[in-house]
Amino acid sequence: MSITLQSFGAAGEVTGSKHLVEVDGVRVLVDCGAFQGRRAAADAKNRELLEGIPADSIEAVVLTHAHYDHCGLLPLLVKRGFSGNIFATSATRDLANLVMMDSAHIQARDAEYLAKQAARKNEKFDWKPLYDDFDVIQAMNQFITINYHRSISVTKGVDIEFLDAGHILGSALVRMTLSDSKGHRIVVGFTGDLGRNGKPIIRDPEFLTDIDYLVLESTYGDRLHEETEDAVERLAGAVRRTAEAGGKLIIPAFAVERTQELVFYLHLLGDAKRIPILPIWVDSPMATDATAIFRIHPECYDKETNDAFTKHSENPFGFASLRFSRTVDESKALNSAREPMIIISADGMCEAGRIQHHLAHNIGNKANTVLIVGYMAEGTLGRKLSEGQKEVRILGDFYHVEAKIEEIDAFSAHADYGETIAWLGHTDLQRLKKIFLVHGEASALESLKEKTLAAGARESLIVQKGESYKLA
Repeated sequence: MSITLQSFGAAGEVTGSKHLVEVDGVRVLVDCGAFQGRRAAADAKNRELLEGIPADSIEAVVLTHAHYDHCGLLPLLVKRGFSGNIFATSATRDLANLVMMDSAHIQARDAEYLAKQAARKNEKFDWKPLYDDFDVIQAMNQFITINYHRSISVTKGVDIEFLDAGHILGSALVRMTLSDSKGHRIVVGFTGDLGRNGKPIIRDPEFLTDIDYLVLESTYGDRLHEETEDAVERLAGAVRRTAEAGGKLIIPAFAVERTQELVFYLHLLGDAKRIPILPIWVDSPMATDATAIFRIHPECYDKETNDAFTKHSENPFGFASLRFSRTVDESKALNSAREPMIIISADGMCEAGRIQHHLAHNIGNKANTVLIVGYMAEGTLGRKLSEGQKEVRILGDFYHVEAKIEEIDAFSAHADYGETIAWLGHTDLQRLKKIFLVHGEASALESLKEKTLAAGARESLIVQKGESYKLA
């Protein structure tokens, strides 16, 4: 009997977080995320799920937050036999429902479209979605919501407590206490995705203290973000320049958190008359619904947001120039419009969704600007644009890039290496036996390994996919 840790996703890569803790044969999964990247490779990895670990052998799932690469395969886990509880904060539950249902709808539309394409070519087509609406509904029936700072037993030998991760609405750090039959008692911390101080709307990250092991994300382990004030001025500059050129500012953004943060800043810039008043279109049904969820979870807001938008009865998600597009016809109309405007659209990595259509219609116009505001995984269209490729493939056709491509990384919801090391400084490094590094590309993982050791960590290890690590 022992206590072990294994990772089946986000080990040596950035997405698809799935970390398995086992105590005396009892299995608990921390996150069950989907891999994001090129379509065929992502589909193959997602179908592997836990690579030989039966879904019905999992006792419980602990969900850190509602991003797709952390919650996106929960319905598949349920479909394959998982019947235990899924523990999350209330805001995470609401957002995860939205994210997973949106994924089910996208998969259904993809299957219908690809089947028609194959039929026209007289080709065999046997691709099936990973899951459907009913699998999402079943998964939602298995959620148990708990508040921050409330310790709860999730199964025999496993207790958890959530602390605010400061990443997205409802995001949590996990303090997991593990007790086995031999009398071992250890505490493991999971960052999920570690957020940043001073972000709008949500609170700053809390700290994981008195832990024996730490599973630490490394997305920006080799990079520093620019200052937020500088980034906001660069955002204002992009708006002004694009408006003066008579073009459109196209912003690929994840529907949850990034969209709402951009709307928040654009609201403040407009109020301060630092940008011209332009139509601001949120062209994503999921982002529209996510924004509604933000409105009903003020318990997650930081003090500044409560002061600015609660006490003064103003709504950062409902000002006059903000418009929400739900229908396909409304989305298409944006591409035929001639006046300057701002379009915020999903998917954040430009691999799916309406953003691809906006890029296809607008990337060949020098008056337009594409503003990259978040992490882009290797191989994605967003990464190719950020790297300056002059010709890209979108929806099967090649397009020459004439639009101006700009990038602002200060809007990232992930801590950079400086912020991560500062956060780590609040942990008792004398007690901390080992750091397990996950959720990063090779260069970021190697960089953060060096930096955590230099900061005083006793041991820092880059997790290998599927390898079992004995904790006790």
